[in-house]
Amino acid sequence: MRKRRMAAMTLDPSMRVQIKSTGGSHVVMEEIEGLIRVYKDGHVERPQIVPSVTCAVADHHGVTSTDIIIDKFMNIWARFYVPKSHGKHPLLVYFHGGGFCVGSASWSCYHEFLTKLASKSNCVIMSVNYRLAPENPLPAAYDDGFKALFWVKQQFSHNSGNEYWFTSKCDPTSIFLAGDSAGGNIAYNIATRLGSSAAGTLSVSTFRPLDFKGAILIQPFFGGESRTYSEKYMVQPPRSALTLAASDTYWRLSLPGGVTRDHPWCNPTSKDAPRLENLRLVPVLVCVSEMDILKDRNMELVAALGSAGKRVEHMVCKGVGHAFQILNKSQVSLLRTDELVSRIKAFIDR
Repeated sequence: MRKRRMAAMTLDPSMRVQIKSTGGSHVVMEEIEGLIRVYKDGHVERPQIVPSVTCAVADHHGVTSTDIIIDKFMNIWARFYVPKSHGKHPLLVYFHGGGFCVGSASWSCYHEFLTKLASKSNCVIMSVNYRLAPENPLPAAYDDGFKALFWVKQQFSHNSGNEYWFTSKCDPTSIFLAGDSAGGNIAYNIATRLGSSAAGTLSVSTFRPLDFKGAILIQPFFGGESRTYSEKYMVQPPRSALTLAASDTYWRLSLPGGVTRDHPWCNPTSKDAPRLENLRLVPVLVCVSEMDILKDRNMELVAALGSAGKRVEHMVCKGVGHAFQILNKSQVSLLRTDELVSRIKAFIDR
């Protein structure tokens, strides 16, 4: 397999599924134009459209950034954002979006957003760079998330001999799971597995001395075989970051073979999903965008959590679409981003 280029995102991802010959064995099987192209021979291309930046980029808002390798063999690493203020802060373990197929913790848009979030919420952020589909279909991203949490646990263990300065700034009894889009899906699926009592599953006790306080889901990426109203009829803002066709393609590329979009990883309210009543779930904040095709999916999850007696809050960001907080610089998006950050801070501080 040929070497893949660094992942990137376009601001106008129109979707095109096609099977066409490009010469020899280069037959394109799946494509989301400007984002990802998958060939029949397994070769994957991800155009470099959004720039990647190093952690050495000048810090803003009184935040220091550094990259740390979690698993060299698996190429799992994390970018940390640490406020320069005194004292210990909550740790937000963050997972980026990109339909499980594109994205990076080094993308400039995430670097800017998470720097701001760390500063305004006064928390340390660990932005995890996990393996991508289709080379690594689900549950690879979930497994990488757990590997990152085990690594954090090790840093706070008594005999770890850790050498990372960020631990002196973190409160291990105040851990939050968070993410946007596919990253919100990862945060949710990790949280539900931690809250399961099923034999053989990981639980919160596995990660002591870490204490999980909540999950923050920003426009979490879910799907299903039946279409929701917003999926069918939502009028998208110009240059929308997510179309229904692109969503379907992401799921085809990321779900394991032989399963449908009603698999619990994709559809958390399907009949095969774990019963929410049986989970010991941390408090959840769901951040919904009014003009997102995922709006109804997100609100269905809020309703299901509430009906199951779980502690759930939600906010609806008016007049904006999917991923507005990282991909759109309009005045309304900047205003809604400030509101989003303020609500996240209130949830962490409660």
